[in-house]
Parts: sequence; structure tokens; C-alpha cells
Amino acid sequence: MIWKEKYKIGISTIDEQHEELFNRVADFLQAIRQDGRWEEKVDKVKDTMVFLQEYVVTHFDYEEKYQQTLGYPDCDEHHNIHEAFKADIQSMAQEFADAGYHEEAVQKLAGRLLAWLINHVVATDQKMAQYVTEQGLEKI
Repeated sequence: MIWKEKYKIGISTIDEQHEELFNRVADFLQAIRQDGRWEEKVDKVKDTMVFLQEYVVTHFDYEEKYQQTLGYPDCDEHHNIHEAFKADIQSMAQEFADAGYHEEAVQKLAGRLLAWLINHVVATDQKMAQYVTEQGLEKI
């Protein structure tokens, strides 16, 4: 389990979505680190890539709409960060489709996913939560 209570930003829907992302990445990490043939792990990698391509869009859309309703001043910057991550996920999915699911590339993906999630939630999303608190806005 890589999700920690300290990652919560105090906005329940977003916290639930973050926890789901962390849980999926944790399952992915566990699957690729288990003993067994690499070929058997490729299905988990493919499932994770499909999930990420779909779920991050849902999550990012929700988070950005919420920010817009708040009048969050860093909304455009936050959107650009999300767009870069979505492009990165698409690029990795295409790379895997073209070159195959090689263990080294998948390990690299795992590290990037975990680092991005932690850094984004702990730094960028915490700034949004701080803004909500300072402005006395509703946390939905």
C-alpha cells in the first residue's frame, strides 16, 4: 500500500480518486515485482495502461472543473501539468505498443508513475487545498 493518509488534501471526492490511483499503481508495482515469468505480467501492465489512459482523464476533468468553480488562480498551470502527464501516458502506451512490453521499460514506467503521483498530490494538489482553506471555500 503506497497511499498514505498524509496525501489527503481534504477534498473528499478528489481524495477518493487519488487513493484509487495510488491503489492501482500499487497493484501494478506488486504485480511486476512478483516472482514469475515476465510474459505473465504483461497483462497487468496492459490493464494498468488502459486504466490510466481512462481514469486520469476522468480525475483530471473533475479536478479542473472543481478548480474553475473555485476561481482557483493556478487553474491554467494545473491544467498544463495534467495535459503533460496525459501526453506522457499516451506516449508510453504507444511506445509499449510499438516496441513491446520490455521489463526495463515497464520498471521505468513504474518509477515515473509513483514519483509523479506523489509529487503532484503532495505539492501541486496541496496548493489547491491550501487555497480552498484560506478562501473559506466549500470542500466537496
